[in-house]
Amino acid sequence: MSQELTSELVAPRSASSPRSLADPLTWSAGAALVFGAIACYSSSKPSELASELLCWVLLPIVFGIAKRRRNVNNDIELLPPVNSLAELSENETPSAVSLWLVAISIAICSVFRAERGIAVLFKPVLAPLLTIGHRYLRPGIHPPSGCHMSLFPLLTHNTLGTTLAAIFAVIALSEWDPIAYAISAVPVIALFVAYTLLTPQVGQHSRWLRSVDIEAAIWSLSLRVAVLLAIVLGRESYVIGFPNTNVIETLTSGSAKALTWYFASQVARNCSWLAAAVAGTFSLLATRNPFTQETDSRALMTVIASLVSLGQTIYLLPKQTRARLALWILALVPLLVYFSDLAAIQLAQTSALVHVENHPVEALIREANVNFDGLLRNQSKTFSAAYAEYQNRYGFEPPHGFEEWYEFARSHQSPIIDEFDIISEGIAPFLKLSGNKILEVMSQVYDIPDHELWSCATSGHPAKTECSHHGRENDRNNAQFFDRMTKEIPETLDLKFLLNHLDEPTVIIPHTYQEATNPVISDLGGQDAWEALTKFCSSRRSRRSAERKSPIETYGLPFVMDHKSAMDLCEHAEYGEKHGLLAAPESLRLTEGLVPVLSTGTPSTMGDILYPSTAYVEEDRFRYHEEHDVDWDKKQNNLYWAGSTTGGHGRAGQWQNLHRQRFVELAQNLKHRTFSYLREKDGIISRVASSFLNGRLYDVAFANILQCDEKACKEQRQYFTSKPWASGNRPFRSRLVFDLDGNGISGRYYKLLASKSLPLKQTLFREWHDERLKPWVHYIPVSQSMEELPELVFYLTSTESGQRRAKQIAEQGSAGSLKLSAKSM
Repeated sequence: MSQELTSELVAPRSASSPRSLADPLTWSAGAALVFGAIACYSSSKPSELASELLCWVLLPIVFGIAKRRRNVNNDIELLPPVNSLAELSENETPSAVSLWLVAISIAICSVFRAERGIAVLFKPVLAPLLTIGHRYLRPGIHPPSGCHMSLFPLLTHNTLGTTLAAIFAVIALSEWDPIAYAISAVPVIALFVAYTLLTPQVGQHSRWLRSVDIEAAIWSLSLRVAVLLAIVLGRESYVIGFPNTNVIETLTSGSAKALTWYFASQVARNCSWLAAAVAGTFSLLATRNPFTQETDSRALMTVIASLVSLGQTIYLLPKQTRARLALWILALVPLLVYFSDLAAIQLAQTSALVHVENHPVEALIREANVNFDGLLRNQSKTFSAAYAEYQNRYGFEPPHGFEEWYEFARSHQSPIIDEFDIISEGIAPFLKLSGNKILEVMSQVYDIPDHELWSCATSGHPAKTECSHHGRENDRNNAQFFDRMTKEIPETLDLKFLLNHLDEPTVIIPHTYQEATNPVISDLGGQDAWEALTKFCSSRRSRRSAERKSPIETYGLPFVMDHKSAMDLCEHAEYGEKHGLLAAPESLRLTEGLVPVLSTGTPSTMGDILYPSTAYVEEDRFRYHEEHDVDWDKKQNNLYWAGSTTGGHGRAGQWQNLHRQRFVELAQNLKHRTFSYLREKDGIISRVASSFLNGRLYDVAFANILQCDEKACKEQRQYFTSKPWASGNRPFRSRLVFDLDGNGISGRYYKLLASKSLPLKQTLFREWHDERLKPWVHYIPVSQSMEELPELVFYLTSTESGQRRAKQIAEQGSAGSLKLSAKSM
């Protein structure tokens, strides 16, 4: 049980013992700091309630052992309490109300730690409140006047010193979230009540709110706290199943908490519970991983805040306490962690590839830009050459209006003049049907119950679009969008089409005509959709082109070399458990048949006809405004993403495999697994495994947990470190911005692309612009496994050539996005 409760649970001290050089109060304060740090380090949200319950079960045992040891070793005595009049007499016991208030307050704090995490704000904020509260609620109690340290005059003032410590801590810990501040007020008030009642009274004889001597009332108080925690834990187990707690973690944390309470009570009896609160702030800050801080300055601020809290703890001890300054040795805890992390970052940077031109990223960027330069030469084609190319590519003459399209594309510097593979692939299956048959199939599927299709018609000049749905009124701005797209067409339009309302695509086309013309709609929401979406792979396998063999050496890392192949579900059976649409779509209405439906994005095996998302044009939150952007040199050199757990329906034991959860787990390094990097030794480049991940390069978190069963939502809230919901312009403060699929395509993609930041994009959805936006030219593609992501982010942020390439692609992406404006669609 540690060093036998440090000063009271061991044999009597001898004159030659090192403990004779220090006061027992110094040992108690040191033990409270150490065990508090162990408790914070070993605590986690899943084990919080269980470890807290264990703490209050063990606490009477700890106090009992200590009392017996004091009886045996009666030569060990603490300093007399600062206010001996405040001690409760044998005939005066705390009221039941006081005990219940303390117990309820402690239980409330435990629940908030379990829900919000250990790094919450109520510990730092509590200390200055206690200094004020003592002055007005306990006027007879005056915290001891410690030594006057001339170098730190603010620390000698209780209110100003604790306020200074709180300010440093809040800056280091907070995400500037007003909601978090408001929520943290509840545990702050709860702990304030608890510590105020634990503080002895002078000259007050309240019948109901007597102060609690924790040692005298330990059995009654522990019983009350344990009962409350057991009720909360039992209810949680009943609703969502017993929490998935680590036994070793629970035992370590619970035992450390019990010892922390014991030693803190010994310190408090001789000075103030304010010292316990400040010591708790140090324990919290000293164990904070510097890699979880967004910037070097925030990490340094955490260290400074921990040292200020340690100084406050030392100062609050009575000035006659022997060897209290020896507690400064605990400053090594945050300092060693901080400097070891700096050393790890420096070592990683110095061990990067020397021959940068051999880096796969450099080679992929060079090759992609050469190919794109060839595509740009299309802009100089004559009309006759473009006409001939179209005939040669598709086997028939271009449609009416091709000459007008040619002039429009040339005037807007479009790289696409005579290539329409995405449109051709989309409509090819329907060319075997007559116009009347297509209208019949559209009417037939629209009359099937429980679909999510809009029936739209565009007619007149200027064109006017009207859309209808059996059960919805808001068409997500689709009619307005098509009116904008068709307003410059000089001829009268007469169009009828079906439009998919859901984010997820809908059409799967069978390989037999009979099946294709008798559509069936099935609801696969929340179910495994892999088999349904890939069951026709065998019929199209022979038509697939062989994967391009690239001469680029990637050393075993899955850098995306052939984007089309990387998105082909039929070539990647492992995708079935890696993406939400395939593993557990939130609301997939699968329309099996030869039905022409417009959708914004679709995987390789589905037959939706692609059109530009209205989010790119009609929704202001997805529009780019340059005044909100930041110049490249002023951006943080890291990767940013914040969003929701959309992309699939989370179920207990299954949400870990969904694509957004896998990304956040990697970026937050929650599994502490090994990562792959490229390193050079003796002129040979190889792939090496390392547990190192520079957390400063990743500002990634969930801002909202949703689309999940209650137990799965609870598990994710406990597992991930969350952030407050940020402005849609927040990504612009980082050089690298991540973009990945939600339930469907990412609506923020064009906004990120238009910015001065570089998008890293992971997707399985084809979109209408895939012929215009090229990977490694306008954005950086990321594989579904993301095994290459640590090396990719390191290269783009921590090497001179990588930073230069990142800025170049960010500029090219921004220029390319201008050609995707509403006018050029």
